[in-house]
Amino acid sequence: MDRPVHITHVPRRFVIHEWGGTETFVSEVSIRLKQRGLVPSIHTTKALDPTKDGSYRGIPIRRYSYSYPYLGLTESDRQQLDRKAGNLFSWSLLLALLRLKPVDLFHLHTGKRLGGIVRFCALRKRIPYVVSLHGGYLAVPTAERETWTDPTRHAVEWGKMLGMLVGSRRVLDDASAIICVGKDEYDAIRTRYPDKKVVHLPNGVDLERFGQGQGDSFRGLYGIPLDRFLYVTVGRIDVQKNQLAVIEHLPTLLEKVPQAHVLLVGPVTNSGYRDKIVALAEKLGVSDRVTMLHGFAYDDTALVDAYHAADCFVLPSLHEPFGMVVLEAWASRLPVVAAKVGGLQALIDDHVDGLFIEPGVSADDPGGLATAMVALAQDSSLCARLANAGYRKAQQRYSWDHITDELIDIYRGAYAHTVH
Repeated sequence: MDRPVHITHVPRRFVIHEWGGTETFVSEVSIRLKQRGLVPSIHTTKALDPTKDGSYRGIPIRRYSYSYPYLGLTESDRQQLDRKAGNLFSWSLLLALLRLKPVDLFHLHTGKRLGGIVRFCALRKRIPYVVSLHGGYLAVPTAERETWTDPTRHAVEWGKMLGMLVGSRRVLDDASAIICVGKDEYDAIRTRYPDKKVVHLPNGVDLERFGQGQGDSFRGLYGIPLDRFLYVTVGRIDVQKNQLAVIEHLPTLLEKVPQAHVLLVGPVTNSGYRDKIVALAEKLGVSDRVTMLHGFAYDDTALVDAYHAADCFVLPSLHEPFGMVVLEAWASRLPVVAAKVGGLQALIDDHVDGLFIEPGVSADDPGGLATAMVALAQDSSLCARLANAGYRKAQQRYSWDHITDELIDIYRGAYAHTVH
């Protein structure tokens, strides 16, 4: 056998109703691994989903109890940690992975204590594990990194011994391969770990699924007039995604594009930030030009319809490891406006398949968000050119079949060097 057959994915969470990029990657590659004769499964925690056993599109899922080893956390703190970057621990997952048979390779999709659990189990079972860095590890702005620990700021941590037990600080050191979704992360990891197998493997997109949608019906369902020029942004309602910037620029935008309307789609991972968005829209008198929908399940056709209801896609993030939603916008044949940050800089070619904006500049700045949004509303030929170029790039470079084949090669190499 020249490749591992039984692949166990271990993400920190796998939640249908609050879907994110990790869930998309795990599910899409698992479906295609199964089609290629492998046997994938998902083992995760009950974070945001108390269901123990289940499946998603034919892929079995096992969920385990967990805890946050801190004193003084409120229920609100725990929920916020569940949604983003919570450093949890699960004894039941550790025991289950130690007993799990058959398994040839672990594919880890997180780090910290949970990553340490997978490392601990892999070393004792003498099988390889690979790590995917989805949300950034080294290439993360300091301001964003600090938000990850906000819920624990006033709590007392007692879990450091647990991390030492499972070797949580050696998760990357002992991995057979480190897979980076974003190019900036890949460059940083290669510099930090020059002797490790480090691979840049981006996310993909289902071109067939996002190719057709019911945009007019979506507008009718949510009360968005057909004559509005609709800008959509898809992503968690969170400081990192910077949706507030779109609202700040909306009055300037409306002066030049009177039919402008903004659609924000995504689960709320920061309720305080959501409240700021609502309050600012009311203060600026633009609430009637903003529609906020708290996300759809990934397999809900409404997500595709939301893209097809729009005229333009906007991603003003302060940091973005990759930008899977850009691929979805391209697959939906939308022109893209995006911040020149993180992995987006390697994904998008400025003025070829998207328009870059500098995050944090004023509405009147030539490199600002409003300027780019106005340009697309006033130039249909520019919209078409960017959208068509984006679709071609998605088609040529980012199919899930291509991504899965590359992933199998990574598995094969890890398996050969570790087991044989």
